[in-house]
Amino acid sequence: MTRLANAPATLSAKDKEAEFDNIKRRIHTKLVDKLDLARVGELEGDVLRREIRLVVEHLCDTEDTFLNRSERDRLIEEVLDETFGLGPLEMLLKEPTISEIMINGAKNVYVERAGMLEKTQVQFRDDKHLMQIIDRIVSKVGRRVDEVCPMADARLPDGSRVNVIIPPLALEGPTVTIRRFGSNPLKLEDLLNFKALTPEMVMLLEGSMKARLNIIISGGTGSGKTTLLNTLSSFISNDDRIVTIEDAAELQLQQDHVVRLETRPPNIEGKGQIKATDLVRNSLRMRPDRIIIGECRGAETLDMLQAMNTGHEGSLTTCHANTPRDAIARIETMIMMAGFDMPIRAMRQQISNAVDLIVQTNRLQGGPRKVTAITEIVGMEQETIVMQDVFKYVQEGVDERGRAIGHFHATGIRPTFMSRLEASGVRLPSSAFRERIMMRD
Repeated sequence: MTRLANAPATLSAKDKEAEFDNIKRRIHTKLVDKLDLARVGELEGDVLRREIRLVVEHLCDTEDTFLNRSERDRLIEEVLDETFGLGPLEMLLKEPTISEIMINGAKNVYVERAGMLEKTQVQFRDDKHLMQIIDRIVSKVGRRVDEVCPMADARLPDGSRVNVIIPPLALEGPTVTIRRFGSNPLKLEDLLNFKALTPEMVMLLEGSMKARLNIIISGGTGSGKTTLLNTLSSFISNDDRIVTIEDAAELQLQQDHVVRLETRPPNIEGKGQIKATDLVRNSLRMRPDRIIIGECRGAETLDMLQAMNTGHEGSLTTCHANTPRDAIARIETMIMMAGFDMPIRAMRQQISNAVDLIVQTNRLQGGPRKVTAITEIVGMEQETIVMQDVFKYVQEGVDERGRAIGHFHATGIRPTFMSRLEASGVRLPSSAFRERIMMRD
């Protein structure tokens, strides 16, 4: 007889937890045997969960255990999570303050909360249990993970991005990284409240989107590129036909007329792969008003620039880079990956003609995410692309909590594309560009 609630003296906390897991496994096994799969297929959502909850409660009553009310409720919820959800992950996915979940093998689960890493008490039974949850995640988006294909990108129903890598490549067991994207995407008001940018910067970006300028958002991993891309897309007219291209669909556009495309990895025979560059070329035949690529990371960059240069103004993409100047260098490198022997001047001419703005995002020390520069591409001087910062963020130091502090600075430069904004009906006050410190942390 198991006495979890009444025998603290005879069972250590570790033994009690092990016994709890044994009870959970037994009930889950009985539940699978008891389910009428034909009837389950007829039920949906909350109705199905309520029906299964009644069955689980009955199975708990039949177990020869002494569980207190909180342990019994916890047992029922965890059995339901094992049956319908992602097992131990469900508890973390329900916590809105968690921005990232990192699983390093079955027994080590970390989260990022408010920009800081912390280890959790969440554990999987073993690597086999973790692999079952991984298979459940990747199979829903038509991906697979096994020894032949030990890496995969996937997504959760709420848009959160999932990366999986398993042995033999991951030496400490299956490793999962989940970048959280809540069901309610951040709005401009949220970014302003977080002091990620200033009202003047918002006005310029909003006007640029309405005037159909081509924008590249650059930044490091976790710097907020996709969040900002989602936010900027809210300024796109509802009348535009938008085509999005991603490796793992995570953009959450609010417009009605959106066509979402996703790349496909090769099958077990190494065939059937669809790359981003294939989707970009195909999208040009789909009569798009704007093309949005989740991230340029290879040969598709050249096709994206050509699309920007041939009647698809107002397009957006992101790339990994630490500064706007680095972003240009990285774009040049990605163009070379297309396999064309293009003269450097012609390559840079393509870039300067296609791209109007680079918006730089950074994750600063201690976790705050900032738009650290809004940089205009002015044109070419000989073989050099001329750029000028309109707004920038200057870090001054760190506070007592170790978080970066600084100020947003207007450089005093008025963008050369203001006539395009005014032709589109966007008029910004000249005072917005006056040189000054706009806001301090």
